[in-house]
Amino acid sequence: MSLVELIAQADERALAAGGLACLDRCLPLLGGDDEVLRPLWASLADGSGWAGELTRARDLLGAGRPAGDEAALLVHRMLESAPAERTADALRPWADACSVASLGVHRLLDPAAGDDALRADAGDAGAPPLVAAELRRQAMVLELLADHGAQGLRRALEVTVEGRRVLRAVVSRRARNTAEAGARAGL
Repeated sequence: MSLVELIAQADERALAAGGLACLDRCLPLLGGDDEVLRPLWASLADGSGWAGELTRARDLLGAGRPAGDEAALLVHRMLESAPAERTADALRPWADACSVASLGVHRLLDPAAGDDALRADAGDAGAPPLVAAELRRQAMVLELLADHGAQGLRRALEVTVEGRRVLRAVVSRRARNTAEAGARAGL
């Protein structure tokens, strides 16, 4: 099943987890603590509302918004557009937008991506490695929730943490390369 089909068939919990997972994997671009979104994951597990925790996450991650970094701006948009109301109707467009934004972030950060247009088909063999891995993670999160319901949340979070570690390494490498290029230019 394609990613588009998985999102179209997902229930409220899977949509919330799918969007939250995309945001969580991109957290290194906001410089936030790895645990800042954990209360939102907990609200998915216990079925409680997440509006208060969403406001808290926005407050914690909204300060110091980076200027001019397209990837970070995409991540901020994911966070800012998250609906306070956790219904399928409110979450479906957000989860879809988060999917596209997260793939865009990964494309922007993937050195192998080049200038080709991003394809949102999980079966696309032509996707750059970082984008292809993100496509697989997005599909896996939605499949885990579809197959296991609330019990799939723990594994979905593990998949998300793994993706966050990968992106953190990419962001770190990018910062080192930028610093080295700046140092060479200053010589």
